[in-house]
Amino acid sequence: MNLYQNVLRSDEKAAFGLRELYRSYGYLPFKMSKFEEYDLYVRNKDFLVSDNVITFTDTNGRLMALKPDVTLSIIKNGKDLPGTVEKVYYNENVYRISKGTRAYKEIMQAGLECIGEVDDYQILEVLTLAAKSLEQISDESLLDLSHLGIVSEVLENAGLSDEGKKEILNLLGEKNLHGAMEICKNEGVCEASARAIKTLITTYGTPEEVFPALKEIGISEEPIAQLEALVGAMKSNGIDSVRIDFSVINDMRYYNGIVFRGFVKGIPTGILSGGQYDKMMKKLSRKSHAIGFAVYLDLLERLEDTKEYDVDTVLLYDETDTPEEIAAAVKALSAQGSVTAHRNKPNLKYKKLVTVKEAKNLG
Repeated sequence: MNLYQNVLRSDEKAAFGLRELYRSYGYLPFKMSKFEEYDLYVRNKDFLVSDNVITFTDTNGRLMALKPDVTLSIIKNGKDLPGTVEKVYYNENVYRISKGTRAYKEIMQAGLECIGEVDDYQILEVLTLAAKSLEQISDESLLDLSHLGIVSEVLENAGLSDEGKKEILNLLGEKNLHGAMEICKNEGVCEASARAIKTLITTYGTPEEVFPALKEIGISEEPIAQLEALVGAMKSNGIDSVRIDFSVINDMRYYNGIVFRGFVKGIPTGILSGGQYDKMMKKLSRKSHAIGFAVYLDLLERLEDTKEYDVDTVLLYDETDTPEEIAAAVKALSAQGSVTAHRNKPNLKYKKLVTVKEAKNLG
């Protein structure tokens, strides 16, 4: 693949690298149709990144959709096989509104799913692959982890109304401490529970910074111990880019347990999102457990915008230069990197500008 590094877009490079990474851990490719019955998506809109779905009617009169998501199709088309784990990865084009242009777009998306008897090792493996996926894309990345068991217990202990829980969850996702404390005050939440909610909102950072504060809020040891063990195992395996952040929520109607979001330098929003989604499995009449993540490769367009150069050399020619001379100059300059030939100066970012006559002298 190194031969093509200079011609592939960032999303294409990432897709090749991620495919190789997932294969190396024994994940098998999952291939699906471009179309799915619209009913699958309309019943699970909240699970989707975007609820804008492109629909059409097929020759049998069924309302179909161009797939905006892969996970739902994997769940729908799989089977529960007790005592086994199905590990699949995908590199598929999905159809949704681009976050960059806000127009419908065919978007390359990569990801993986681990479905079946999911234990702590399987969770660790998926988290490890999420962190390694980010490393494939950028030398500077972060994986933010949360545990919905911890969040859920804190909210239950607070005795909030259903509406209050919903509002607190939204405010937690926004890290809005003032708003959350107002809700606590209005609903008569005790001081200890309000302090626990405050801890979830304000506590962010390395495991060493977060776990001591977390152990002071009076909740069950089990979810904290699970999170601590997973982070410790990742660190033992050389992954030190993990942070604890309880603003990583995902939809609690579908997700449970460990949830996470990944970031890379140069892109201000999460480029990777995932977690355990046993509740989604149950909603679709599946008995298996599941964890997975998706990498939103369309966001890598922003990395293309930060490139310093479009091309190494622009070669300018005029009417006195013959096609043979121009071709010879292109060949000579291409040994030093990419080169493009134009009669007039193009609107490109380049390292150097050379005329055919100058190229001859350089030779």
